[in-house]
Amino acid sequence: MSDIHSRLRHQSLGRPLSAEERGLADALEAIFHSGAADFEEVARALEREGVKRPSGATGAWTAAVLEEELARINASLDQAYAENGIGA
Repeated sequence: MSDIHSRLRHQSLGRPLSAEERGLADALEAIFHSGAADFEEVARALEREGVKRPSGATGAWTAAVLEEELARINASLDQAYAENGIGA
């Protein structure tokens, strides 16, 4: 096991993902697996697939919207981890 994989096995969330966050995560995995390489391309694929924004906001997916959604999710997960620790 490589060093990075060894460190990742201890990674955990401070809260479960919401259904919308899980939907985005699953969509992103499929989109990146298909070969998408930049946020504009990913945003177009999210729009095509009709993926809901985890924030509940409406409107088209763009690279800026994707960046905002991911930043909001990451901040929320960081806060939950700080408050709840591992495996909450």
